[in-house]
Amino acid sequence: MKILTIIGARPQFVKAAILSKEFAKHDFIHEVIVHTGQHFDNNMSAVFFEEMQIPKPQYELNINGMGHGAMTGNMIEQIEKVILSEQPDAVLVYGDTNSTLAGALAAAKLNIPVLHVEAGLRSFNMRMPEEINRILTDRISTLLFCPTDVAMANLLAEGFANYHCKFLKVGDVMEDAALYYSKLATGTSSIINDLSLTNTRFALCTIHRAENTDNLNNLRAIIQALNDLNNTIKVVLPLHPRTKKILQLNNISTSFTLIDPIGYFDMLQLLQHCSLVLTDSGGLQKEAFFFNKYCITLREETEWVELIENGYNYIAGTDPDKIIQLAESLYPKPFPPKKDLYGSGHAAANITGVILDYFGK
Repeated sequence: MKILTIIGARPQFVKAAILSKEFAKHDFIHEVIVHTGQHFDNNMSAVFFEEMQIPKPQYELNINGMGHGAMTGNMIEQIEKVILSEQPDAVLVYGDTNSTLAGALAAAKLNIPVLHVEAGLRSFNMRMPEEINRILTDRISTLLFCPTDVAMANLLAEGFANYHCKFLKVGDVMEDAALYYSKLATGTSSIINDLSLTNTRFALCTIHRAENTDNLNNLRAIIQALNDLNNTIKVVLPLHPRTKKILQLNNISTSFTLIDPIGYFDMLQLLQHCSLVLTDSGGLQKEAFFFNKYCITLREETEWVELIENGYNYIAGTDPDKIIQLAESLYPKPFPPKKDLYGSGHAAANITGVILDYFGK
C-alpha cells in the first residue's frame, strides 16, 4: 500500500523519523513524504532530516510566511495535486498544525482515508489554532491513533464510537523517538560543551505559542520571570525566529542565555542535562517527562493532563510570581517515580500493526 505522509513542523519531523523507520521494515508499505514547508529555516527543518536520517521528502511545497487562512488554503491546493498524482491508499498526518489540517481536508474531500497520529488531544481552549486543527482533523479521520487513555476518553465523550472510524490507544511516538535518538545524541551533540554547561545547573525554556508571542502582556510577563529566575538558576532559551523578531520590535530586553534554534540531538542533550523545563510547547512537556525533569507549562491549560495529575508538570500560565515560585521549589526536588503513560517506546510498532491489519496485509 502507498501512504502519503504530510509533515511541515519541527515536532512532526521527530514523529515521522521514528514511524518512517518502522514502515521501512515492511515491504507492504511504500511511503511518500510531502514537506509543506511550514518550518523552513535550516535549523528548524533541514538539520532534522540530516541528523535523524529521515527519508528526503519527495515533495517540498515551500509554503510559509502567511496567515492561517492563506497558508492552509495554499497547502490544501498543493496537497490535492500531489494526491491526484500519487493516488495513495491513505494520507497520514501528525498532531495539530496547519499542515495537519490541510493534509486531512485534501484527503477527505478526495475520499482517501486519513490516518491521524496523536489523535484525541484536547486543551478545550478554542482560541488556540491548534485546538481547531486537531478537532477538525479527528472528525474526518478514518484511523485515529491516540497516545493516552485521556485521548481515548475525549473521543468517546465526543461520540466517535458512532462515527465511521476506528480509534485506538497506541502510545506516543515521541517517547519512541526520545528513547532511540537520545543514545545517538550523546555521541553526536557538543552543545553542553559549546555553551559551557558542564556541571552547571540550568533551566531549559522555549516560547513559541501565538497566545504568548502575539500577546505582549503575556510575553513581557514571561520574560520578566525568566530574567528574575536567571539570578537563581541559569536559563537557556533556544529562540524561535518569530519570537526573536517580536522581542526586537518591542525592545523587550533579556538577561538570560539566548541561542539560535537547534536540532533535535542538541535539544535531547539539553533535556538530559538540565534541571528544569519551562515551556509553552506541547511536545516539550512530554519530553521533560521522558528525561525525568519537572516541567512548568507557560499556558493556562495543557493537552497532557496526565502529567499534571501525576505531579510531573505544573501549570503557571504567565504569572511571573507563580513561575518563579514553582521553579525555585521544583528544580532542587527529586523527580517522582515514573508511570508508563505513553507506551514505553512501542507506539510506532503498534501504529504500523494497526495499519497492516486494516489495509489487509
